[in-house]
Amino acid sequence: MFLFVTACGSPKELISLSASQAAGAADSSITTASAAETGPTTTRSANPNDKIDYSQSDLQTIYLAGGCFWGIEAYISRIIGVQDATSGYANGTGENPTYEDVVRGDRGFAETVEVKYDPKRIQLPDLLTDFFKVINPTSVNKQGNDAGINYRSGIYYVNDADASVINAVVAKEQKKYDKKIVTEVLPLTNYYLAEDYHQDYLEKNPDGYCHVDLSILDEPVKVDPSLYSRPSDEVLKTKLTDIQYKVAVLEDTETAYSNEYWDTFDPGIYVDVATGEPLFSSRDKYDAGCGWPSFTKPIDPDVVTYDEDTSFNMVRTEARSRVGDIHLGHVFDDGPKETGGKRFCINSASIRFVPLDDMQKEGYGYLQSEVE
Repeated sequence: MFLFVTACGSPKELISLSASQAAGAADSSITTASAAETGPTTTRSANPNDKIDYSQSDLQTIYLAGGCFWGIEAYISRIIGVQDATSGYANGTGENPTYEDVVRGDRGFAETVEVKYDPKRIQLPDLLTDFFKVINPTSVNKQGNDAGINYRSGIYYVNDADASVINAVVAKEQKKYDKKIVTEVLPLTNYYLAEDYHQDYLEKNPDGYCHVDLSILDEPVKVDPSLYSRPSDEVLKTKLTDIQYKVAVLEDTETAYSNEYWDTFDPGIYVDVATGEPLFSSRDKYDAGCGWPSFTKPIDPDVVTYDEDTSFNMVRTEARSRVGDIHLGHVFDDGPKETGGKRFCINSASIRFVPLDDMQKEGYGYLQSEVE
């Protein structure tokens, strides 16, 4: 279980909630961002988790603090693999704090999001990496325009085994910063659900204040080439089947309608048979009637390179894999117009299919959003 801790709201916004809350915020040492102030541009894209059945999932929980919990909750809830996210107050003193208690600051609670997630769809390191994308972990008691102890960043765990995982992610993130990361990593001591009006706040108030740019979730996926390497031809000759080596390395072509994946449409991804680098998603696969696997685009534009092919007295565009530099097939301009008009005609022998259910254990969990 993970908890994201944040705080949000302004005197102007609080007036519409209650006079006592506004007074409490005004009298405290905590400053908050006004709804009139300019925050990051946000989007309200559909939540992909609404289409996933988590009834049989073995859910884990983590608590994360990252400034105003309105934005953190909205962001985290849209990460594929997150079954539920709720706003609350964590790791303070006393019991049953109200919002007025929290913004006053003397009880030390942090605005926090409780995150229930399915580790088969997203593992803790990936979830935390996504969390760090929307916070400044070097900022003390401040995120965005919101300042105060209740806006501190933190990761609070209930499973002791998670501590080492969290610390490893923090150490990796530290390499990105000159300043020391001050995000707390502590066991959860307490957590209290926030008032109803804080739950799903940005769903109820689409124009409400948010320090998180939710459009980050809509950014195109990028595949890191440094994660993959190409074996020598000698090694590939022992690793690949005869037809795979002939097609991928020697640039042969397999027979239409008698290859492995021409009529496969199960959910998953297709990776370079030589390196394992992700190349295509089942979501972009369609039946082009040609007898070979056909896709409208690569999973990341950069994973495919292009060469002019003048063999057989034709001029065609050859598609090759980026890291493996193996022959994949050809690209034509007769694909579906509504998806850009391209048809990537790919040899089954040059790719390997990884089913959606196996993506997490094979290290491709971060690409599940490109399939589901």
